[in-house]
Amino acid sequence: MTGLTFDVVPLLPALLPILGVVGVLLADLVTPTLRRGPYAVAAAAALGAAVAAAPGTRMPAGSARSTLCMDDGLATTLERVSTPRCFWTADSLTSTLQLAACLAAVVCIALAWPRASAPGAPPGHAREPVEATLLLTALSGTVVVAASRDVGTWLVALELATLPIVVLVALGGSRAAVAGAVQLLVTSLVSFALLTLGVALWFLATGSPFLTADAAGAVAGAGPGDTARPLLSLAVVIILAGLGFKLSLAPFHAWTPTAYAGSRTAVATFLATVSKVAALAGLLVVLRAVAVLGTPGLLAVGVLAVLSMTLGNVVALRQDDVVRLLAWSTVAQAGWVVLPLVSVSGLGVRASAGYLLTYVVATLVAFAVVAGTVREVGPQGRRLGAYAALWQRRPWQAAALALALTSLAGLPPGVVGLVGKVVALRPVVAQDWLWLAVLAAANAVLGVAVYLRWLRPVLTSAGADGPRTGGDPGTPDPEAPPRERPVAVTVALLATTAVLVAVSVQPDLLLGPLGR
Repeated sequence: MTGLTFDVVPLLPALLPILGVVGVLLADLVTPTLRRGPYAVAAAAALGAAVAAAPGTRMPAGSARSTLCMDDGLATTLERVSTPRCFWTADSLTSTLQLAACLAAVVCIALAWPRASAPGAPPGHAREPVEATLLLTALSGTVVVAASRDVGTWLVALELATLPIVVLVALGGSRAAVAGAVQLLVTSLVSFALLTLGVALWFLATGSPFLTADAAGAVAGAGPGDTARPLLSLAVVIILAGLGFKLSLAPFHAWTPTAYAGSRTAVATFLATVSKVAALAGLLVVLRAVAVLGTPGLLAVGVLAVLSMTLGNVVALRQDDVVRLLAWSTVAQAGWVVLPLVSVSGLGVRASAGYLLTYVVATLVAFAVVAGTVREVGPQGRRLGAYAALWQRRPWQAAALALALTSLAGLPPGVVGLVGKVVALRPVVAQDWLWLAVLAAANAVLGVAVYLRWLRPVLTSAGADGPRTGGDPGTPDPEAPPRERPVAVTVALLATTAVLVAVSVQPDLLLGPLGR
């Protein structure tokens, strides 16, 4: 009887968040009145998962850590990437995405850090254990989907990375939060239906439940009358559509501004960063498998990329709510993330992952500034006017926000953003799709206007549009009371800014682990 080989070390990035869930539940059982306890356990678990994933980023090209392999002669640890019968395979690119997701989750947990006590709240009825559990569960799904190589685990992990966030959005309690959660739930169900159809077509075309190059390569010799290759192409297109919802890629983006605006800042940050890592990681598993076929450029990817860039930038120019602006920025940046995938090749895959990492780091800094401002001035901190003369009041925060916005725009001093855009354009030029490169460059110019619109009040003098305490009744936000900034939020902003400065000075620190 065929068995499975097992090595626990490659699984640690996924197991530690699950152990963290157990720890959160135990901490709540023992000390239910300590509101910070669950978040401390969650942060430790996410950080431990990051430490477990870090060694994998240094593996040489062509090697991977695999486990849960069929025992027909395959190795369980360092082996060649072509492992057709392993359920879990993590090479340097996979490990880098896992590391990014874990560190981003740590930042999100810090931004959600609660007050030490909750006046008027009965012991044992705080929602912190629930939130910490849901964050860790979604993180575990993200880590698993990046390394999964069979369709069953891949599908379940994608939903595990999404459904807990639906609940987190709904926990906001406001009408806007419920509306955002409902839209996200409906979107997730449609996405799951498309993904299920896509993997069914994959199995029909390849005869294999594994998402590997060897499985896809089985159709390489299909004759002119064989339907295997068209079925495989259709499977990839449908999977792209299903993951387009999760990437906030137009025209699958409608849930994004509603869910972001109705969420707490920390949850919106998780949606904008960790959830996007999960979606792209799932897409790259499929595209890396079909790259062996030498598939020509995917026109559908190019069209979706340009549509997403254009729509996201145009609508972002009209936003006065910075969270909605960042939501539409996500739509625009999703176009840049998938743009390199017009080339179904290793070059396109690495460029896409590299751009995602630059976006994640810059977005974490921007959201950390927003979270700190909301903690200080209340819901009004979500308005552009709250950032007027920020350079006079908090120069270092203004500098951090300026670096984040210029990185997203691809302007100095945000050099890493500029490098990311150049890297993203390389596969497009390599496919000789110059018209697509020209449209992307035009959208890059339009994107500059989006981010400079936010940066302008930061650098102006205080005036009538300066920050005001108190909330806007039309903008509910269940954050901590005004003029309270937990130390965890400041630490998160300092840490993410330091990383952004480092990768702007030396972009290879971010892009190097992905290979060339």
